[in-house]
Amino acid sequence: MERSTKQRAAIEDALKKLARPLLPQELLAEAQKSVPNLSLATIYRNIKGLIADGVVDVVCLPGETDRYEIHRHHHHHFHCRNCEQVTDVDACPGDLSKLMPKGYLLEEHQITLYGKCPACAVGA
Repeated sequence: MERSTKQRAAIEDALKKLARPLLPQELLAEAQKSVPNLSLATIYRNIKGLIADGVVDVVCLPGETDRYEIHRHHHHHFHCRNCEQVTDVDACPGDLSKLMPKGYLLEEHQITLYGKCPACAVGA
């Protein structure tokens, strides 16, 4: 467990405040509101510790830079194809093991829905 610093606290606060998976640059911009001299290197260093401590999860989307969010219950994501924002989807289709080929063992799943967020869908 890493020691608490004002930088780490600012990063955690930013993740909690925005409450969605954030790109490192988004996290930096929000955390700099509390700690103006924060750098991207400090973001990455602290994120590594927060992941190791089980406080933060990595959200991996194919072909995208990893995003980070506060660890919480099992959930999925929606990715806006227009503005690129990723938001949480608090629903799950449930047991997907019935979709597996015979003899395969499902260990976990991640689902990402794609489309347009409400702001981008206006006038679409």
